[in-house]
Amino acid sequence: MKLELFNDEANRIWKRAAVEDDSVSLLQPELEFYKKMLIFFQIGESYYLIFNYQTLEIDFVSREITNLLGYEPHEASTAFLMSCVHPDDRKWFLDVQNASIKFLMSLTAAQQLKYKLRFDCRFRKKSGEYVRCIQQAVVIKTDTDGNIYKTLIIYTDISHLKSFGRPILSYIGLEGEPSYLDVNVYESKGQLSNSVLSRREKEVLFLIMEGKASKEIAGILNISKSTVDNHRRNILNRNGIKSTGELIAKAIKDGWI
Repeated sequence: MKLELFNDEANRIWKRAAVEDDSVSLLQPELEFYKKMLIFFQIGESYYLIFNYQTLEIDFVSREITNLLGYEPHEASTAFLMSCVHPDDRKWFLDVQNASIKFLMSLTAAQQLKYKLRFDCRFRKKSGEYVRCIQQAVVIKTDTDGNIYKTLIIYTDISHLKSFGRPILSYIGLEGEPSYLDVNVYESKGQLSNSVLSRREKEVLFLIMEGKASKEIAGILNISKSTVDNHRRNILNRNGIKSTGELIAKAIKDGWI
């Protein structure tokens, strides 16, 4: 797909979710923004940005983009980052955007804030090399009618975890909302996920991914170390996994969190 057509189609899709002007009453205070930051985990180089659906531009890019892709933050306009998407992934990227917007617009304003959308595709580094990144996005500001104002997006290099294979889109429910894994982009939703992990197991897994030892996790969650160890064993045994590294890789690739 030609880059100009790719950009135009993406802008058309994003505009469907945008607010009409800058005077809307926003639901999310800054405190909620920082809470949303806590739902992400980074396995490998990562950077984050804030995308504005009204202007279709990027409001902020973290400095870590230089470590991941080699570009400076001031280079990272919407058009520039779109040009970095692998040509063979452009149709997939557009299909994901279209499906995701349809899904979000089917939710109430309150529900929109309780979903993380995640998918993977390849991006070009400044060196010319392509890396596979997982994109995780949450709505952080919206109006009372459910029109989207801003999203927080984190890109993480998962090339070492997924060097080949088809890309996957998932809608991960937070705060008790159902999750939809391996979504068919031509349908509004995918298959409803049977919960792979319990809520407590997800909390333990988050902390494992942060490099916390069982004793530290026990203190944070106010449970015993033996309970933490039991959760770790149960997750590993139930899924036929032998190591923590394998667990983290599978959680990333299969969209458990």
